[in-house]
Amino acid sequence: MQRLEFDKKAKQHGHNVSFSQRHTKKVWKPNLQTKTLTIDGKKLKVKISTQAIRSLKKKGLL
Repeated sequence: MQRLEFDKKAKQHGHNVSFSQRHTKKVWKPNLQTKTLTIDGKKLKVKISTQAIRSLKKKGLL
């Protein structure tokens, strides 16, 4: 997954640590939703994070 253009979210890397302290690789991905936005009278389907959707709603753009 690539970095998003709208809100600059990207996947994060780390380790799962079990009870026995084994470290296995883990990736956390941003929560992406497909949203249809109307920009200049044109409808665009955009994959956008839920945090960005929230901020757009707060500013009254959705």
